[in-house]
Amino acid sequence: MGKAEFYYSFSYRAFSKYKLQLLLIFCVAFFPSSSSSSSGFSFNSYAISCPSAEMMVKNTVRSASDLDPTIPGKLLRLLFHDCFIEGCDASVLLQGNGTERSDPANRSLGGFSVIDSAKRVLEIFCPGIVSCADVLALAARDAVEFAGGPNIQIPTGRKDGTMSAAANVRPNIIDTSFTLDEMAKVFSAKGLSMDDLVTLSGAHTIGSAHCSSFSDRFKLDPNGNVTLIDTSLDRQYAAQLTKFCPAGSRDDSVTVDNDPGSPTLFDNQYYRILLEHKGLFQSDSALLEDERTRNRVLNFANNQDSFFESWGVSFLKLSSIGVKTGDDGEVRQSCSMTNSREGIHS
Repeated sequence: MGKAEFYYSFSYRAFSKYKLQLLLIFCVAFFPSSSSSSSGFSFNSYAISCPSAEMMVKNTVRSASDLDPTIPGKLLRLLFHDCFIEGCDASVLLQGNGTERSDPANRSLGGFSVIDSAKRVLEIFCPGIVSCADVLALAARDAVEFAGGPNIQIPTGRKDGTMSAAANVRPNIIDTSFTLDEMAKVFSAKGLSMDDLVTLSGAHTIGSAHCSSFSDRFKLDPNGNVTLIDTSLDRQYAAQLTKFCPAGSRDDSVTVDNDPGSPTLFDNQYYRILLEHKGLFQSDSALLEDERTRNRVLNFANNQDSFFESWGVSFLKLSSIGVKTGDDGEVRQSCSMTNSREGIHS
């Protein structure tokens, strides 16, 4: 048995108890009739047209992650910022003035080169078949697995969007200073529940953040002592953060790990540090402070299997937001531009 086959076999055995449940839940929730399969958005949609499509993406993500362990966090964040704007249509990948990618909130996004690499391979073996939207969704899915998270199955058949506008970014993404109600409102608009909010926030178990995302949670007094602006933050942790990011710093050349205990490992450590009041963002702390979400945080902190199972369900919902099929989109030749190369601003 080859290395790749062994890895897949091990992953399958380790999480097979979740797969059937996840598949059934997803089919009931998202495929209530045959209309989805007829539109092309279904499991194994490339089984005939490009049988090795998912493996090509997986191999590209594996190679990139082996070289740079921060890649999984970047790919996962990239998918979030794609799906929450125009739906999961790869609109965040389009380059140009006034596109989503040009908005300041998206300038720190990474992982684009991994998507481009996977797309180039696919265009060699299956030209014009696999969309950039599917590449991104599959890459984010695989990134979680390579970081130690669960292996899940997701449908494919997404089409690429032809519109991308920076003006649509800010109203549709979560700001790190948001309250629980503000976050829940954004999630609800995407068809995601409060439980999905807690679960998908677990993405912060990998990745990093810039100083401007959290440095307004504390300040230093004239004597150099830390004063908490956000009292839900652990004081000693705040003092550690000031070593990297002075209070109020907007220096985005510095990054801090979201989860300092295991920053490149997809696990339940994020929820454990929330219990210690060491969530990096104010929006993280809100999950513990509010009684509507506290019990779920406690459950995930004490039961990684429960987190992984919930992650599978919520990720399926995330990666299916606003999917375009049929004539609603296209299959781009290059992920950074539409096939017509015109009219990408809505």
